[in-house]
Formats: sequence, structure tokens, C-alpha cells
Amino acid sequence: MDITGSTALVTGANRGIGRHFVLELLERGAQKVYATARDPRQIDLPGVEALALDITDPASVAAAADVARDVTLLVNNAGISTGSNLISGDLASIRAEMETHFFGTLAMVRAFAPTLRVNGGGAVVNVLSALSWFSHDGANAYAAAKAAAWSLTNGVRLELAGQGTLVTGVHLGAADTDMMADYDGPKIGPGDVARAALDGVQAGAFEVLVDDWSRGVKASLAGDPAAFYRLPAA
Repeated sequence: MDITGSTALVTGANRGIGRHFVLELLERGAQKVYATARDPRQIDLPGVEALALDITDPASVAAAADVARDVTLLVNNAGISTGSNLISGDLASIRAEMETHFFGTLAMVRAFAPTLRVNGGGAVVNVLSALSWFSHDGANAYAAAKAAAWSLTNGVRLELAGQGTLVTGVHLGAADTDMMADYDGPKIGPGDVARAALDGVQAGAFEVLVDDWSRGVKASLAGDPAAFYRLPAA
């Protein structure tokens, strides 16, 4: 898919990776970019159409789809991180992770699939995570939700292939965003994520592994989980 001349919608565009997706789309010649956030007043980028959107609210999703009927590229970036574990974590927070990353993403794909079909097929980008493939104590709700979103991405790719819609999953380790502000480790720039993702879309890639972290974690799936997690054998 050629980004030049496309009409894109980016969720969670007010900061972090979403904001850089908008900037990169404009740089690559997108004709129009819908930049969305729960509060569109937080969108301060020139040359975009700001839209109110809460991906966990069906009415909000439907309203955005009704307005943005010219979309050819959907970027599902919006996300949350509650820092919840599965056993000891607050159940409402665990549900919120799944509502956002799985059901919210699914709602967006379902709402915009007919638009993409009418407009020639286009593409969907789902921003996932290396945590789609491993768990981390203190972020297990996030990992479970991203694993579900990875499976969702693979599923809708099959279902949308017949209408010519490319579905690209994007995986990364830690990016230098507000969400990862408390993480004390190596981080990649959010602009690097957007560039790699859109390079993948233009190349027709099903999956983009942005960094060594995501590549290493995926490669480990063929091995013994005990070795990856350094757990003693039962």
C-alpha cells in the first residue's frame, strides 16, 4: 500500500507512538489524517482532523466510523497499562486491559472494515508488543491482553483478505513514551516505531518486528519456556 494520497485514522494520537504515526503519515504524503483521542482538544498537530474517540465505547466508535468514511488506512494504536497481575491484581483493571486492547481493537476493525472494502481494501495496522509472546510479573494483564490482540490480528487478517485489506501487526519492546516512563531500561524512539510500521505497510508485510527485543522474544517461542523464564523444572 502506498501511503502517499491515503486517508488514515490513528487512535490514541494525542501522545507517544500515536502522535508519531500522525507525523510520519503527514511526512509521507497522506492526503488526510484523522487524529483521535478521548479528548480531541489534546490534539495539537496542524494539518489533521481531530476526532473524539473512545475505542471502548461502541457509540463513540460508530460515530467516528460514520464521520471518517474515506479512510483507507486504520492505525489501532490506543492502549493502556494498569500494571496489574492476574492473581493479585484488581479484576476491574484486568478487564479494562482486555476491553481496550482486544475488544476495543476488534470494535474498530469491525466498524471500519466495510469502509476499507468500499475504498479499495486499504490496510489495518495493529500496534502490539513483544509482551504478546511473554509474560512479566507486574504486567501480566497487559501481556494477556496483547496476546489476545495478536491472535485477533491473525484472525482478522484471514477474514479481510478477501476484500483486499492488508493487516499488519507491529511488535516492539519498550518505547520512550509516557506509558513506559517508569521503566528503567533501553527504549526505542516512538518515531522509530511509526517509521518501521509504515515501511512494513508499504512493503505488504503481515508482521513488523521493530527491535531486537521483539525479534529475540519471538525466536524464543520455539524453545523451552523454562529456559526463557529461567524457572526450575517441575
